[in-house]
Amino acid sequence: MPVNYYIFLSIALFCIGIAGVLTRRNAIIIFMCIEIMLNAVNLMLVAFSKMHHLKNAAVDATAGSDGQIFVFFIMVVAAAEVSVGLAIIVMMYRNIHSVDVNFLNRLKH
Repeated sequence: MPVNYYIFLSIALFCIGIAGVLTRRNAIIIFMCIEIMLNAVNLMLVAFSKMHHLKNAAVDATAGSDGQIFVFFIMVVAAAEVSVGLAIIVMMYRNIHSVDVNFLNRLKH
């Protein structure tokens, strides 16, 4: 399958994530949209890694693994983000009984 399909899918996922972050008010949905954007970047890295591997397979036996290593580290950071982010959302719900991010702006005053 051509790499172009992966690139278009990754761009579509990233745009869906951006639209969700900019239009939604629920903290959990915003959090899920950020995860969609991270997965779009992971898909792009793996697609470019695969393209690089196909081009340099005869020269280097480890060609194409760089993108997969970056994806692994992004997934580790995303797992840490999920644990911290969900803890913050749960504490926000316990204190103000809402996960609406616009309500947080009212807490400043």
